[in-house]
Amino acid sequence: RETWKLAVHELPHRPRTVYEERVYEASPGELIAVLNETPDDVRNAVLVGHNPGIQGLADILSGQAEGDAGERMARRGFPTSAFAVLSFTGPWKSLEPGTATLLDYWAPSE
Repeated sequence: RETWKLAVHELPHRPRTVYEERVYEASPGELIAVLNETPDDVRNAVLVGHNPGIQGLADILSGQAEGDAGERMARRGFPTSAFAVLSFTGPWKSLEPGTATLLDYWAPSE
């Protein structure tokens, strides 16, 4: 919650915010289950969480990667404040391992 409160102020428009207690210290599978519950009218979602679950989620969902994003994420891991941008097509309930593309990755060391 503290991380999101800092980050949201940098966005041009404040999105609807949902705090989900299941995200804290969740495994990648538990995080996928949370994302599967996202309403289909939601086109974009930001998931803020902690490791090792968040890094595992990005690794598991990424069936493909654009450019060197996958290599950079593998090399740097997922330090505090890192983020991955993933894309996938279909209803949220069909999100599962390997169905997303890693579009970009950023870590503070970059």
